[in-house]
Amino acid sequence: MLGFLVQRLLQAVVVIFAMSIIVFLGVYAIGNPIDVMIDPGATQEIRQKLIEQYGLDQPLWQQYWTFLSNVIHGDLGTSMVYNVSVIKLVFSRLPATIELVFVAVMIATLIGIPAGIYAGYRPNSLPAKAIMALSVLGFSVPTFWIGMLLVMAFAVNLGWLPSGGRGDIGSILGLRTSLATVDGWSHVIMPAFNLSLFMMGLLIRLTRAGMVEAMQTDYVKFARAQGLPDRQIVFRHVLRNISIPIVTVFGLELGSTLAFAVVTESVFNWPGVGKLIIDSILQLDRPVMVTYLILVVILFVLINLVVDIIYAQLDPRVRLKGGK
Repeated sequence: MLGFLVQRLLQAVVVIFAMSIIVFLGVYAIGNPIDVMIDPGATQEIRQKLIEQYGLDQPLWQQYWTFLSNVIHGDLGTSMVYNVSVIKLVFSRLPATIELVFVAVMIATLIGIPAGIYAGYRPNSLPAKAIMALSVLGFSVPTFWIGMLLVMAFAVNLGWLPSGGRGDIGSILGLRTSLATVDGWSHVIMPAFNLSLFMMGLLIRLTRAGMVEAMQTDYVKFARAQGLPDRQIVFRHVLRNISIPIVTVFGLELGSTLAFAVVTESVFNWPGVGKLIIDSILQLDRPVMVTYLILVVILFVLINLVVDIIYAQLDPRVRLKGGK
């Protein structure tokens, strides 16, 4: 197990380093932020002074080396727009995104997996067919369109929920979060449901497919022949055997949900990291853009590492293969 873990950690370091180069080159190839920051009527001397201040006059490889050295020392630079530390700026918005994603993942899991189990256990029933039809909408209809429909229905027409914002913030075990207040929950439930639909649809279809296949296997037939109840067969045997693909999708979609909550945050005016990155792209705030993308890379690498470890626990064959 130790060799398997060391191998995965080394792979993670290589991936993060390679992606940092790609992210840096991609972001620094997009326009010149100085043209956005200064007044169009500013003199050439002022423009050149700002270029030198931010090191944009240096060769690209030297800019990357400076960036990498600063990252190693925990310094990701200063926002060109807000003039504060990028780390401080991003982490001030991160709690809002985390709580939104947390609620969205809980909704997707608590609805998606049980619905998929039922649809796979009774595949020809009318409720199962309705579940599968609705699951298609989760990943085929654009998120922003569903979000606008939710706002029109529940905020504008019915007036049950607020159309945007984070709501009142309270404290749970010393953590400041809107999930500690009723007003906060009223603000988070609609964007979280909107954000959960894609992941929910995938979990439903994947769980259903695994259930249909597993219920036709010999070990299920033998278990039924021994007189075991279907509830025990499903929850103690079938779910364990179909858990690896579910864990895979869950891990990848968790990263995607956290990294790409941009659309939902924009539709519902949610003050999270996604809204920040949209504003930074429009203003060409390079340090914020690079920091966000690097954090996304690290997030996906860490999630994949955790998924690999869970694989090794669920199926020892994965651990033995990784240790070779």
